[in-house]
Amino acid sequence: MNSSHRFCVAPMLHCTDRHYRYLARLLTKHSKLYTEMITTGALIYGDRKRLLQLDSCEHPTALQLGGSNPTEMAQCAKYANEYGYDEININVGCPSNRVQAGKFGACLMLEPMIVADCINAMRAVTQIDITVKTRIGVDNHDSYELLNNFVDKIATAGCSTIIVHARKAHLSGLSPRQNRTVPPLRYEYVYMLKQDFPQLTFILNGGLKDKAEILKHLNELDGVMVGREAYDNPFFLSDIDEIIFNRNTKSPSRHEVLEQYKEYIQSQLEKDVPLKILAQHIFGIFNGLPGAKAWRRYLSDHIYSQDAGLEVIIQAAKHILEADSVALAS
Repeated sequence: MNSSHRFCVAPMLHCTDRHYRYLARLLTKHSKLYTEMITTGALIYGDRKRLLQLDSCEHPTALQLGGSNPTEMAQCAKYANEYGYDEININVGCPSNRVQAGKFGACLMLEPMIVADCINAMRAVTQIDITVKTRIGVDNHDSYELLNNFVDKIATAGCSTIIVHARKAHLSGLSPRQNRTVPPLRYEYVYMLKQDFPQLTFILNGGLKDKAEILKHLNELDGVMVGREAYDNPFFLSDIDEIIFNRNTKSPSRHEVLEQYKEYIQSQLEKDVPLKILAQHIFGIFNGLPGAKAWRRYLSDHIYSQDAGLEVIIQAAKHILEADSVALAS
């Protein structure tokens, strides 16, 4: 097993772009990071350099692909190889209407041989590890037997690492957001998969927020993947290297992380990246601290101005420093 799979930060649309991944690396050096889902069409016909550029500090990072055409998936696997990604992950979990229209995402759970064909085509053109992120079922097709069959088919094609969001997907009636919370979690399905396929690597995803619970899962499974908690509260990642990867490293403070990210913000502003894109990832950096609400409000009020610059971050941080001063005085 790739040890970086012990803790993974989930691919999240409009969230896990290269700027967030830079921020995450200030907090954890060893976790596996994932891109947003990128469709094969976007890579083949769009601005590939913008979508795939990867800073050396981001490793290990996986490219998550959305697609179902084996030839196109193989072409995109070549691109991933060219840009130096450490893993290519096939999205078999997204339930959105747009994804369904493209005949990929969660609906592929019902077409295991298509997924297998994609895996075979991709493995023929690259040595990069090909993994799959899936749900436990789709609509009324949610028996363990169907899930077991799906895993068997993709494993036979050469996929040895499977990330399982332990909820089924509803292809209609629920929004993508509701699909992340409404269907009940069935962690036991993932445990059963590990028992039935002990040679495979299984990563548990869905509803994980508590580190004590995460450590319990790691006693039985190969890894965990955390999504919204790692994004909405990025400081959640600050001690992951120590408690998950057993690295004797000093956790950075929130202010230390912010100072380093401010340097990055300035470098990106000089490349004409808008502040709103860079600052959206640090809204939650002070969650739980006095002044956090004022910090978020100031950012919300100012980062969207066309000429907004680093001074917005500096001014927003004063709300935290003032709250710290009040706390110390009391």
